[in-house]
Amino acid sequence: MTLLNNAVINIPTAINEPILDYAPGSPERMRLKEALADASSQQLEIPLIIDGKRITTGNTGKVVMPHDHNHLLATYHKARTKEVKMAIDAALAAQKKWQAFRWEERCAIFLKAAELIAGKYRAKLNAGAMLAGGKNAFQAEIDAACEFIDFLRFNVAFAQEIYEKQPESSSGVWNYCQYRPLEGFVFAVTPFNFTAIAGNLPTAPAIMGNTVVWKPASSLVYTPYLIMEILEEAGLPPGVINFVPGSGATVGDPVLADPNLAGVHFTGSTKVFQGMWRTIGENIASYKSYPRLVGETGGKDFVFAHKSAEVKSLVTALVRGAFEYQGQKCSAASRAYIPSSLWPAVEAGLREEMSQIKMGPPTDFRNFTGAVIDEGAFDTICSYIDFARDSQGGEIIIGGKCDKSVGYFIEPTVILATDPHFKTMVEEIFGPVLTIYVYEDDAFIETLKLCDSSSPYALTGAIFSQDRAAVSTAMHQLEHTAGNFYINDKPTGAVVGQQPFGGGRASGTNDKAGSMANLLRWVSVRTVKETFVPPESFAYPFMGEE
Repeated sequence: MTLLNNAVINIPTAINEPILDYAPGSPERMRLKEALADASSQQLEIPLIIDGKRITTGNTGKVVMPHDHNHLLATYHKARTKEVKMAIDAALAAQKKWQAFRWEERCAIFLKAAELIAGKYRAKLNAGAMLAGGKNAFQAEIDAACEFIDFLRFNVAFAQEIYEKQPESSSGVWNYCQYRPLEGFVFAVTPFNFTAIAGNLPTAPAIMGNTVVWKPASSLVYTPYLIMEILEEAGLPPGVINFVPGSGATVGDPVLADPNLAGVHFTGSTKVFQGMWRTIGENIASYKSYPRLVGETGGKDFVFAHKSAEVKSLVTALVRGAFEYQGQKCSAASRAYIPSSLWPAVEAGLREEMSQIKMGPPTDFRNFTGAVIDEGAFDTICSYIDFARDSQGGEIIIGGKCDKSVGYFIEPTVILATDPHFKTMVEEIFGPVLTIYVYEDDAFIETLKLCDSSSPYALTGAIFSQDRAAVSTAMHQLEHTAGNFYINDKPTGAVVGQQPFGGGRASGTNDKAGSMANLLRWVSVRTVKETFVPPESFAYPFMGEE
């Protein structure tokens, strides 16, 4: 390891990665089509990666295409308790060496990874997000390529900002802070729905000098494995991030029981995160330090329209916000409150726009929506649609068909609820289902209060209005209802460095991925005071006379 002495080094200015549009005839479209054909033509075997070594266990799971569940993309090996312990040991063994790297040297690895993704691996990673994750070309581009690149570049810049924050020094004294990595290892538990989040959860702590045990979601192992390969090519030393796919209990139980657990970086269901928090609380006396718990969980995200809202932009926000990526975003618009004076025009607009939506394989670029991630998700989402079909208080007015004969396809569905507490209006569904409640125009404030109180979540929300006083009222009434709040825009699509992401209440710890606040959770500060001329007597001047 080379020490970068005698230099104060500035990180390159972080700039959001430009989004390619994949228009017909464009070179990026051709490269993506080739990558899709290449990935579709082979079957990967995905091992565990512990201390840089590929490990197979013989206990395997399948990676299939959501839109064609008979097409096997890969098999992946599942960790057993033995391998989980190996991963913990590898992380602990790598910690001193990784921590000894100057921060600029660590950051260089992740900046190189960003360039590799922006260049030669862009099409391959996007193709993986499409075939294994069910995203269309645009959704894959803004996630697997652009957002992940942004996380890497901006987190490196945030690291420099953190290290530069130093206290004042008085005469004869030099004060400074060391932003040390946590003592122990960090457990990263990542979701199926965003490759960028899957990559950010292990790399953000690693940038700050931590070592990591990474458990990807069983329904998205494919692109995380590609990320591990890219990180290794970028120069990530063995043992810094240890990749251990497997069941939640098999991996999670020994990790949460280990006294060296220093932190959890989690995105997933509220129930799972609360269970982890409970277990950590029960084990609290056995840990060497208090583990940092950072979680982004569920959402029941809303669009709230005032009578002054512009209908076309409102309809577009509802369609994009609710149905892009089949509604499988924690930020997806899942409920809407529409004033009665606007409802006829909004309904007509929804019917017109949704009649033009094409659904099918993401390999056909004409399709706006695809299949949901797996059979479990399909069955759960369809059970909500069946409930709406069979129950009083709500009715399906658009869509509602489900078919898993070839792929896990669910039509974009709109439910009109006469009961504001109807099941699909208040419970998280995580699928292409939007429930709308129509309120009387003069009940604006009462309905805002209803929106605030009828869900335990507080992730994203939007207000549509051309009346600034109404916007101000909504901002006030809905202050704690969403960690990311949008004015005249859909409640999805947060951009790293522009809209730091996270919510409160049952939606998580609101540690704002894509901001310096998140990285601060992965350091433990030591304050150092150096006195140049120390006193040589205990006596103070005031003691000179009685």
